[in-house]
Amino acid sequence: VLAEVIKAFGAPENAQRMEEARDNACNDMGKMLQFLLPAATQIQQDVIKAYGFSNDGEGGLLLSPRKGRQRASASFPPLFLAGVLKFARLIKSYESQDPEIASMSGKLKAMFLPPMTLPPHGAGTGGVATS
Repeated sequence: VLAEVIKAFGAPENAQRMEEARDNACNDMGKMLQFLLPAATQIQQDVIKAYGFSNDGEGGLLLSPRKGRQRASASFPPLFLAGVLKFARLIKSYESQDPEIASMSGKLKAMFLPPMTLPPHGAGTGGVATS
């Protein structure tokens, strides 16, 4: 299932959706939650619902691509995260047991989470000038 989700992100129409969402987010974390997360959630949900991960919203978080955690308008349907969250928890539970699952999980996260840049550390850094 995880391999199918990753493959779905590579489909031309989904790749375009994700690129548009990234462009709209402009590297702003708040906008990524507003635009990128709902697109990524919908792509995952479209795959995992065939495997019994509910998309009926029972117990899930309601997201609207425009309004965050509010009521969605007719032009922007709500996304329920119940199935995606269950799927993510299941994958997380297997990561430590199977290196292949851990690797695929990392690939999936990299598709929609912004890269984390660590502050530099080591000799000569930290804002202290040396001569």
